[in-house]
Amino acid sequence: MKSDKKTLESAYKKYNRPEYLSTDPLEFVHFYPELPDREIVALLAASLAYGRVALIRRSISLVLDILGPRPAEFLAACSDSDLPNLFEGFCHRFCKADHLAALFRAVKRLNQEYGSLEQAYAQGVSPDHEHVMPSMAAFYDLMIKAGLEGAGHLVPDPSKGSACKRMNLFLRWIVREDDVDPGGWTCVHPRQLIVPMDVHMGRICRSLKLTGRKQNDLKTALEASRAFGRICPEDPVRYDFALTRISMAEPELFM
Repeated sequence: MKSDKKTLESAYKKYNRPEYLSTDPLEFVHFYPELPDREIVALLAASLAYGRVALIRRSISLVLDILGPRPAEFLAACSDSDLPNLFEGFCHRFCKADHLAALFRAVKRLNQEYGSLEQAYAQGVSPDHEHVMPSMAAFYDLMIKAGLEGAGHLVPDPSKGSACKRMNLFLRWIVREDDVDPGGWTCVHPRQLIVPMDVHMGRICRSLKLTGRKQNDLKTALEASRAFGRICPEDPVRYDFALTRISMAEPELFM
């Protein structure tokens, strides 16, 4: 497969379609039309997006059944001391009830202080930033101050140099808006987004000659994002969903 704009646009038109959402945790985000609920569900779904798809979907469903149809209202009415008991017995690989409780404690407090997760995130945003890493780091610091300590691996510390794949996935979902990504946030411009880099996307990007790096770290994610940015300057992660779907449907293209 080539990495020119014509080929990537062809893949986008074929695979960036709602009917492929059943293979992605992003599908759950589409069930919540109100932005206060959607941003919470997106953060949850992205945070749990590791492991087998069937297990990811099961775990997200279990949590959403507890949070109910209006997660933002549910968390606002829930005391901090109640949170660990709500998810008692929950286990998603390394994630346990206490991790979820810490995540939602931080979410609840940020909503109380700033009015929404978007307004909290916006505190670290600048149009002069090349990409979202500075704002992501500022958001992480706010979450720590709001009680994230104890959430373990669910929200990564951007200062440690990892690709922060799941946070970049969350931002793609909540910032971009098309047939697949529901969007909602306006504080970040799509041109600042970073490709959600993992082993799978690293293999795709190397096959497309978008990076020569072997590690699937932050440097590789930035290198690939800049390469995509030369093809689509205003929306470098435009092809992310389509490429992951095509790699499953036509893996021979990336051999």
